[in-house]
Amino acid sequence: MKTKEKVFLELIEQHKGIIHKISRMYMDTKDDQDDLAQEIILQLWKSYDNFRQQSNFSTWMYRVALNTALVFFKKDQRKPITTDAVPDIPADEASNTKELQLAHFYQAVQKLERLEKALIFYHLENYSHREIGENLGITEGNARTKLNRAKTKLKELIKQQGYGF
Repeated sequence: MKTKEKVFLELIEQHKGIIHKISRMYMDTKDDQDDLAQEIILQLWKSYDNFRQQSNFSTWMYRVALNTALVFFKKDQRKPITTDAVPDIPADEASNTKELQLAHFYQAVQKLERLEKALIFYHLENYSHREIGENLGITEGNARTKLNRAKTKLKELIKQQGYGF
């Protein structure tokens, strides 16, 4: 029989991408991203006994991670340090091109409001408008409208960085 700790660590390992994405969306520097990731894992562990398995672990994890990111961001009155400079990444390899695209994307996401970041995150995870609304406590129609506005704003921010579509 697996111990509670072992099961928890296996679930975290399976879904570590969620933590990485949220940390990167809400914090600009690597150190802040690492701090937020640790805080998310801590909050997941503290809340693990409350996970009733009425939904998928990943769904529950999204909620805890996003709430933790919002509280973490607000608690320290942190403002991500955003610059117009994109990290120097040699563009001569396909993987580096993808990294450059991601750098532009995350840099633009840093400039979004907290709710807009959550909307974009859920959208990227292929949540329906209904599911997004339920998770964020807004109506399905409101989720659809706010998501469309957030996507438009994100596209404009990316264009302002000089990265065209």
